[in-house]
Amino acid sequence: MPFLISPVLTAGTLADRPQPTLPADGGLVLRPWRAGDAPAVYEVFQDPVMHQWHARAADCVAEAGDWIQAWHQAWEGEREAHWAVADAESGELLGRVALRELRLDDGTAEVAYWTAPQARGRGVAARATTALTHWALDEIGFHRLELLHAVRNEASCRVASRTGFALEGTKRSAIMQPDGWHDMHLHARIRGD
Repeated sequence: MPFLISPVLTAGTLADRPQPTLPADGGLVLRPWRAGDAPAVYEVFQDPVMHQWHARAADCVAEAGDWIQAWHQAWEGEREAHWAVADAESGELLGRVALRELRLDDGTAEVAYWTAPQARGRGVAARATTALTHWALDEIGFHRLELLHAVRNEASCRVASRTGFALEGTKRSAIMQPDGWHDMHLHARIRGD
């Protein structure tokens, strides 16, 4: 059965090129993950704040290393795209920003991020999200990016607002976290916003 519309993005849009390093304001860089980042990722996931808003934990450095390997494979398979957020000068790992749930045909993806404890309250997530959003919408040609966060996660709501993601509504009882079901705010940006 033929399609009546053309895909927004075609297969190979991401995988046919190396994952880029993206500059971000304020001396940040979004770079592909390195195997040597595993100890820092493990340390971040020992933080109780991460346990509050994420369903995963890292039991050992090797497990964090497996995540990094899976993030590379996700780029190659055009399923997800994950970047380390680092200080451009020192190289210190400050967080992660990602496009998840990639649907190239529809030109859609979900933005996700976390920050290391020492980076919180410094605008790192907002600057990284802005850089990723610009690249995805303006350079690659995605049509729509969504950003979901637990309604009670006020810091993530501020990041969404500061980066131009309009609040579209609340998904009731949408995500299971360690403390039960959470309602999620749905924010989005459309190409041209």
